[in-house]
Amino acid sequence: MWFKNLFIYRFSKPFERTAEELEQVLAGNTFSPCGDHDQSKMGWCSPIYQNDPEAPLVHITDKYWMICLKKQDRILPASVINEQVALRVDEIESAQARKVTKKEKTELREQLTIELLPKAFTKTQSYYAYLCPAKGYMVLNTASTKVADELTSFLRKTIGSLPIRVPDTHSSPAAIMTDWLADTTQIPSAFTLGDECELESQGEEKGQVRYKGLDLHQEQLDQHIESGMQVNSLALHWQESLSFTLSSDLQVKKLKFKDLILDQFDDMELDDPAAKFDASFALMALEVEKLLPELFDAFGGENESAIVTQAA
Repeated sequence: MWFKNLFIYRFSKPFERTAEELEQVLAGNTFSPCGDHDQSKMGWCSPIYQNDPEAPLVHITDKYWMICLKKQDRILPASVINEQVALRVDEIESAQARKVTKKEKTELREQLTIELLPKAFTKTQSYYAYLCPAKGYMVLNTASTKVADELTSFLRKTIGSLPIRVPDTHSSPAAIMTDWLADTTQIPSAFTLGDECELESQGEEKGQVRYKGLDLHQEQLDQHIESGMQVNSLALHWQESLSFTLSSDLQVKKLKFKDLILDQFDDMELDDPAAKFDASFALMALEVEKLLPELFDAFGGENESAIVTQAA
């Protein structure tokens, strides 16, 4: 299981449930498909064996706990409902020689939605995350704030409490990364520049400039920086292990594992899908654990003023 994005949360208080307790509470909200009149359903499933209701809902690898939220939506476009409403309105107006009221149209829309839902196709998606209570963080495999909010909200609802916050550093990532573009000697030794960046103006009108596949050390970039633009996202390489795009809110996107890591995985010569999942998860989680402190240190260190390190 190789994540393509790292949406990072820090626990603001210790996560006090054990893996066994987490398994028990997730079991109370397992996934079931949409019924005829359900527009959307969510629930927990096994990260490895998603269609096996008996499989564990928490996959444990050392101190890392993987979970998976499955969501199913019925696809019923508004255009389809609008078309059916228009047809029904025409039938009524022709048969009764009168105009259909706005209230009637609203009632028709609700009625037709109920009628059409059972016939609608479904779309099912799975969202992965893992917790590392020992180190006080949680990582989601998404670049979408909406998905991150949805997963963490459902997890909070499931377990009753989820004290998390996005990471905070003492220095502004946008300002620091802008300094890196202006003077590459300021980049920490563990990191090197990639070939992609996005700059954003700081005025009321948010103009953006994107560079991709170009040499980032060029005069035009300096001109944008001198005009007051700051880095919104920047492609980076870390050690010989990872490459990614880092956003100014410290979210890691377009994550790729380099040959150094992938070769370790290939050397294991695993055939069993579960063993492959476990091995890739372990390698990934170990690299992320090493990356995070260096990432925070690059921006003046993590601001831990709002984090409670010991249970009350």
